[in-house]
Amino acid sequence: MEGRFEEVKGALDWFEGPEKTLEVCFAPGVGSGCRALERSALDAILAEARCTILSRVSNDHLDAYVLSESSLFVYKYKWVIKTCGRTTLLRCLQKLLDLTTGLGMRLEWVGYSRKNFVFPADQPSPHTSFHEELAYLKAHRDDTEGSAPGPFDGSGYVLGPVTGDHWFVYVADQCERPSETATERTINVMMFDLADEAREAFYLRPGEEADSPATARAMTRRSRLADLVGDHGLVDARAFAPCGYSMNALVYGSYTTVHVTPEPNCSYASFETNTPLTSYTALLKNVLSVFKPKRVVVTLFADAAGLTHNPRAATLDALPALELPKLGRYARADFSSLCVETDCVCMMANYTLDDKPPALHLADPPAAHRRRALQPAPPLHRPKPAVGLAHFATPTPPQIHVGSLP
Repeated sequence: MEGRFEEVKGALDWFEGPEKTLEVCFAPGVGSGCRALERSALDAILAEARCTILSRVSNDHLDAYVLSESSLFVYKYKWVIKTCGRTTLLRCLQKLLDLTTGLGMRLEWVGYSRKNFVFPADQPSPHTSFHEELAYLKAHRDDTEGSAPGPFDGSGYVLGPVTGDHWFVYVADQCERPSETATERTINVMMFDLADEAREAFYLRPGEEADSPATARAMTRRSRLADLVGDHGLVDARAFAPCGYSMNALVYGSYTTVHVTPEPNCSYASFETNTPLTSYTALLKNVLSVFKPKRVVVTLFADAAGLTHNPRAATLDALPALELPKLGRYARADFSSLCVETDCVCMMANYTLDDKPPALHLADPPAAHRRRALQPAPPLHRPKPAVGLAHFATPTPPQIHVGSLP
């Protein structure tokens, strides 16, 4: 199957795993809605971004598409698309606006975000730099000024150290509804340098075919993603040749999406969900236990009103470290937070894995006991870590398993 991982074949030995994300919201109740767009219209929009539709699942709330380069989620009045590699995501925006204008819809909010690229020199225009991306978005504002004054009059921001992993965010908010009515929040876990055992689960094995749903289900099971996502909703997974994996899962109006690039020189996995959890600690631990990365970037994009239901201890600013008994300690290297357009909260945290056991410091024993101290000591008794789905359980909807994985 061609798609997400074709760039790692042949002469190229890398793939730009971290995704670009574009979210476009329209005024509720105005026009026919994004789900009224025909398949030919979707194909035309995605062609601008250099990606294609591989599969689709739907429920009463939204349509989810696995793409050749990540995922697309279409609500009635919202469009969320993530693309990776050398895609030209922002180029699909004008086509989307043209087609939705034809459906009588009115633009209300635009958000664009991405992590800094690993291989920035290989990105095509308009993604060669964040400066170019901002200029491209401003040009759309100028183009649409006649019919919708200033819908792209937004601002760009940078979270995190510019000398390390950082996150670019652009928001243009023309929403006229009370901010208290918006309570959405999305967490994205970007993981680098995956453990060998985690990577190997996403390679085709003898007898497996990339186009087979059975192969995708096998990858989901052997990677333990099945335990993480659960079986409460629709799951659409795809395997790629010779390696790679994408998955969308839907429960009611929430989505979860996972994308994995297991190549050893550029191993990467992302886990994103807009499920309204009241705490993210258990979810983060479970995701990390599946992929066992050495380096992690976590972002939280939320409406301010949506975080009123989350105690401070449940968000990133109160997580200086994540302890995983069988893996090690993920220490937070830095944390950034800001509020943009008055009611949109952005948080970013970088974590690194310390998998070395802590040094054991013993006081010098008294002389009478020194000879005995040289004798082999009995093994230390360590309580077994609790297992089972209830260990890290939090009062959440049944969309995602947030208990500890076995």
